[in-house]
Amino acid sequence: MTDRIREFLRNRREDGPCVVVDLDVVRANYAAFARALPDTRVFYAVKANPAKEVLRALVELGSCFDTASVAEIEMALAAGATADRISYGNTIKKERDIARAFALGVRLFAVDAVEEVEKVARAAPGAKIFCRILCDGAGAEWPLSRKFGCVPEMAADVLEHGHRLGLWAYGVSFHVGSQQKNVDAWDSALASASQIFQECALRGLPLSLVNLGGGFPTKYLQDVPAAEAYGQAIFRALSRHFGNHLPETIIEPGRGMVGAAGMIEAEVVLISKKSEDDPVRWVYLDIGKFGGLAETMDEAIRYPIRTPRDGDAVEPCVLAGPTCDSADVMYEKEPVLLPVSLAIGDKVLIEATGAYTTTYSAVAFNGFDPLRSYVI
Repeated sequence: MTDRIREFLRNRREDGPCVVVDLDVVRANYAAFARALPDTRVFYAVKANPAKEVLRALVELGSCFDTASVAEIEMALAAGATADRISYGNTIKKERDIARAFALGVRLFAVDAVEEVEKVARAAPGAKIFCRILCDGAGAEWPLSRKFGCVPEMAADVLEHGHRLGLWAYGVSFHVGSQQKNVDAWDSALASASQIFQECALRGLPLSLVNLGGGFPTKYLQDVPAAEAYGQAIFRALSRHFGNHLPETIIEPGRGMVGAAGMIEAEVVLISKKSEDDPVRWVYLDIGKFGGLAETMDEAIRYPIRTPRDGDAVEPCVLAGPTCDSADVMYEKEPVLLPVSLAIGDKVLIEATGAYTTTYSAVAFNGFDPLRSYVI
C-alpha cells in the first residue's frame, strides 16, 4: 500500500467496497516498460482498467492503446489519444464495429481467420492487419490459449488472403498468457513469428510488426521478475530469431501496468462454521467474484489480503462473497490463513487489485452496486 492510498482510505467515509488506484505507481510502471524495451512501443491494454484518469496519465506519457471494443476506442480518444495510437486488438469483431473504428481513424486491426479478414476488408479498406497465432501460455497463471489465434502454419494464408483483398498484411501477434512469470516464454512464439515472416517474404509479402502481447505480471503472493528482466529476455529472443533484421515491436501490458497500483478495501460481513467440529471457518466479505474478483475463478489469481489484526494467531478460512450464488466463493480448495481474532465489521485490504476488477464488476447482481473506483 502506498502512503497516498493509506491516507485516502483513512479519510474515506462512504460505505461499501472500493478500489483505489495510485497514478504514481502507474507512471512508474510505464517508465519501467519504456526503459526495459526502449525500441518497443507500449500499447496499454485498456481492458485492464479503463478509468479515464489512468488513460489520461498514459496519454501524457506517450502511451499507445490496445482496445477490445468501439467503447474502449472512444475512451482512449476521449482521454486525448490520437487514432494512430490505437489498435483494435480483439480478433472477434462485428463488421459494423470495424466500420465504426475505421470511421474514427483506427487503421490497425487484429485477425486470426480468413472470415475476420473478409469483414475487415469490407468495413476498413486498406487497413493494416496483424494475424494472431496460438500460444500455449505455459507458465502463466491466467492462460489465454485456444480462444484467440490460429496455428502458426495458417498465419501466412490468412495474411495473404488479406493482401489479395486490398489490406496491408502488416505483422504477427501472440499472447504468452496473463501473469506470465517465465521471462523466456516469448522465445518459442518469436521462433514461430520469424518463420511466418520468412514464409510471407517468399510470397512477396514483407511483414513489419511483431506484437509481443501482454503477460507482464503483478506481484501477488510471490515475487515476480522486474520489467528489465523481461526486456533482456525478449531482446535476446528477437536477436536469436530475427538476427540483424529486427521487426517493429509493440507490447500490450495491462496487469503489469496497473495491477500493483490498486488496492481494494472490503468489509467482513459474516464469519461462521458449517458444523461445530469444522476446522475451517467461512469468512464472507462484501465483495466477491461478481463484485470485481472474477479472477479468483479456479483460484487462479491469489491476492494478498491484509487485516487490522495481522500478527495474531491464524487459521485456515474459506473466503466467499456476499451474493446468493454458490459460485461466489474465492478460495476454498486452498483456504487462506486469516487471524483467529478477525471479527465481523473488520475492514480488510486486498492488494494488487488495480487490474481486471472494476471491469469485471457486475452492474447490479443481487442489487449490489458496482465496485466503486477512486483514482488518486
